[in-house]
Amino acid sequence: MNVTVVPIIDPASNPGAALATLMNKRLERLAKELQTSELKPLEVMEPLYGDVVIYISYNSKYNIRWRIVNDAPAGTETEVAKHCDRLGYLKWKTDTINSFTSRKDN
Repeated sequence: MNVTVVPIIDPASNPGAALATLMNKRLERLAKELQTSELKPLEVMEPLYGDVVIYISYNSKYNIRWRIVNDAPAGTETEVAKHCDRLGYLKWKTDTINSFTSRKDN
């Protein structure tokens, strides 16, 4: 199974330029580690030619949250949840991944 972990950088949260840069680099590092180390056992799970795409991001309290964004078998979802829970990551609990609000001009 092909595993892809994508760090989602929220442009709306700006805790400060230096801190934002540091946190974004940390999120990118954690995404890479999750994909290449933690979820390595998924590569040999059935279906071997399947894909699982996982988004990770910060929530409003700067905890890491995760979400599978494509159709994946239940066994794959369980394995991802087990690894992410062990790392202390929270399940992303929104119905939509991207919510955009338009700016109202007066």
